[in-house]
Amino acid sequence: MAAAILLSLPMVSCHSTKSNTHTYRPYHERRNRSAAPNDDATPNDDIQKPVPGGYGLVDEKWAALDIKLGRHDNKKLYKELKSWLGTPYAHACQNKGVGTDCSGMVMVVYDTVYGIKLNRNSAKILEQNCRVIQLDDLREGDLVFFCTSGDGRVSHVGIYLKDNKFVHASSSRGVVVDDLRQNYYATHFYAAGRVNTHK
Repeated sequence: MAAAILLSLPMVSCHSTKSNTHTYRPYHERRNRSAAPNDDATPNDDIQKPVPGGYGLVDEKWAALDIKLGRHDNKKLYKELKSWLGTPYAHACQNKGVGTDCSGMVMVVYDTVYGIKLNRNSAKILEQNCRVIQLDDLREGDLVFFCTSGDGRVSHVGIYLKDNKFVHASSSRGVVVDDLRQNYYATHFYAAGRVNTHK
């Protein structure tokens, strides 16, 4: 399965910390969907800014994301992720409402919602806790990985929701919901992973 997605990435060449390296096409070229909406090369800071002095976005902001939950959606996951929104970014931290980085939030959410312990590093989560899946197989709770640091290594992770939306800890905006089709995330996308359920 993994061999089917080993293609070149035009803007960023990403590889894991394993000896066998892989490169991937951007998200918007790999998924058979309409073109990404017009947006800037970097995330729009006018959307979903962290709430000063606290955490969580107001209900109107969450509703504006146009994520409609069905009866089969994991309400516990959505409730937990909503409670993280607005948490400021803080390197090597994982405290809801106080500060967190991307892997710290993912680690705590997975422990809280699923009772599964993950590694504390995004590259190691992909290598040791996940199996790579096809983009069309993405479902809520799966993880999406990016290489954003320019050194060719997986350096960022988020939790997929639905309808191309994912929650992650942005270094400039804190914990927010973004769209995988945004140019920045599409071009820095590395892989989708499903967490192994065995403990």
